Amino acid sequence: MAIEIERKFLLADDSWRGAIERSESIAQGYLVSARALHDGTAGASVRVRLSGERAWLNIKGATTGIARTEFDYPIPLDDARTMLASLCDGVLEKVRHHVRVDGVLFEVDEFAGDNRGLLVAEVELPAVDAPFPRPAWLGREVSALLRYFNVNLIAHPYRQWSPAERAAEDAAC
Repeated sequence: MAIEIERKFLLADDSWRGAIERSESIAQGYLVSARALHDGTAGASVRVRLSGERAWLNIKGATTGIARTEFDYPIPLDDARTMLASLCDGVLEKVRHHVRVDGVLFEVDEFAGDNRGLLVAEVELPAVDAPFPRPAWLGREVSALLRYFNVNLIAHPYRQWSPAERAAEDAAC
């Protein structure tokens, strides 16, 4: 069974930009809606993702925390385009920047559209308690905050968040 162990962080500043190794545009949509996940009627999120000339389905266990089951399956580009256009509740667009610090890969997602302005750094780890570098640009951890899950950013995009909503959820950290 594939397990993803991932931690998410906001960014303290833009100094990470000078260390970008490469960037890729990503479009993704969910075949299982955020509502079904929160209602408890879905045991997993099912996502279609398109990046350049690659496309795949991704299935993640609908659990909170930093560790969950995850499976990826390559699919034909035309299938992905059709799914994004006709089967998804919305499409999330972002540019993923790859930044390596002391040999550890951070993926910094710079969101577009209704999520413009949101930047989230993710680091995948081999174990829940694995150490990793903490560059100065790495800000507050948001791994446990559901609003930062991509599936939720489609239904409730960053640009719609009120200051009161941000403060209430941020206080839960």
